[in-house]
Formats: sequence, C-alpha cells, structure tokens
Amino acid sequence: MNSKVGRTKVILAGVSGWTGQAVARAILDSEDLELFGAVSRRCAGQDVGLLLGRSSAQVKIVSGVEEALNGPGSGSERLPADVFIDYTSAASVKAHVLTALGQGVSTVVGSSGLTAADFAEIDQLAKSKSCGVIACGNFSITAALAKHFALIAARHLPHWEIIDYAHGQKPDVPSGTVRELAEELAQVKANRLGRPLAEIIGPTEARGAQIEGTPVHSVRLPGFVLAFETIFGLPNERLSIRHDAGAGAEPYVDGTLLAVRRVGALTGLTRGLDSLLLS
Repeated sequence: MNSKVGRTKVILAGVSGWTGQAVARAILDSEDLELFGAVSRRCAGQDVGLLLGRSSAQVKIVSGVEEALNGPGSGSERLPADVFIDYTSAASVKAHVLTALGQGVSTVVGSSGLTAADFAEIDQLAKSKSCGVIACGNFSITAALAKHFALIAARHLPHWEIIDYAHGQKPDVPSGTVRELAEELAQVKANRLGRPLAEIIGPTEARGAQIEGTPVHSVRLPGFVLAFETIFGLPNERLSIRHDAGAGAEPYVDGTLLAVRRVGALTGLTRGLDSLLLS
C-alpha cells in the first residue's frame, strides 16, 4: 500500500469489459482503494467516469499496460501502482501479468486462458520480485464454494468428470474456472476412469479433454452464460455439484476486491478464491 495517500492504488486492465466495468465502479465507490490507472484499447483517451456513465473520475484510459504501469513522474515515483488487475483476454493476460510483475507490482488475475506451465512461470517471477499474485478462474464467492465442496467430495469419492458450460462465443476451452478445478482435484488424489482411454472404441475426444486426469466436456451454446458441474459417480448413486452464473457481472466484484486487499501481503502465486475464504 502507498503510505503517502493511505489508499491502495489499483490499475485495472480491461476496464471497458463486462466484468471490468463492474469492478471499476466498485473501486471508485470504495474508501480504501483508488482507481489509479485503467487500460482499454478500444476506449483509450476517455475518462473512466464518463465511460461508466458518471461524472469525470480524473482517470484517463490508456491503450497499453506498460503505459499505465509507468504512470506520471520518474525515478522513485515511476511505479506508483500497488496492485494490477487483469480482466482482459486469454490472448493477452500472460504478457500483462509478466509485465506487471517485472515492474514489482502485485497482481490479481481474473482473465482465463493460463495453463499450469504459465502459472509456474508466473509464480517463479513473483517470488523473485517479492510480489503476490492471486489468480482465480472465477471470483464469484458462490463459485468458490462450489469448487471447495468438489475438492472435499474428491477426498471420499473415486470417480468424477466435469461439464463446462458457456455462451457460444467464448473462445477459450475449458474455462479458467474448470481448468483450475481440474488441476486442484488432481492434487487431492488420482481420478479413476471407468475404462482406460486406450480401450475406448471410437474417438477418444468423445471422453472429453483430459485435464490432469479429469475428463472435461466444454459445452458452448447460446443460452448459457457461465456454469460448471462436477459429477461424482458410485454404483447406484451420483453426486452433482453445480454452479450457474447469471447475466450480470456483480457476483465477481466482491471476490476481486477481496483479492486486491489481500494480495499485497502475499509472495508468490495463490490460486483460487476458496483459499482466501478459508484462510
């Protein structure tokens, strides 16, 4: 936190997006956070407040992350930001995160598309810079609870698969939420497939993408926003743990701000909002 002003200075990339706008409004309305910079290629040059339908916030949107991170001034004043938030895209997020960490700015990652190898690289850089990173496939508190319950169930049940639902235009598969869940399920124990893939008759893709031993089936159709369902099976019974998101971005705001307030006390990578809720 910047002790000179008493507020955590936040740069938000993806400020013009679906979630980014909701997060920006919440930061502007908070008493302990300051929206210090904003990034959006398509809205560069605009004032954030005017973009959100408010009066001027005295924050001009810029087109690039480096420009936002450098900010005004030079020397000791060159890095004014405390926390960088990324709500951009799968194509951009890794470069943005590495840029922020390279400048010593702790980071909150809300964009999907990062792999386990990407996270390992991010963790290494964050530790070398003594920065924190909080990355969540889903900043919804109810989604975090659904993930937590699935991880508990995996301790006791040997077989599971995941169905990943989203609208037809979502480019990345599976969602960041589901990739995170599948990777953490593997840390609980190994999933037992009913029949090895080598014994399958027909295209093995029909059994889903194998993410750390979990079959993941991504459905992309109009009518869905975002949802995921972890299905556990035993003889004569089945357990389904499902989360469905609506059309608004509000569910992701509280979790994002929780991460912003906590990331400065951390070093290295923390994955999953559930880890913050339970700590």
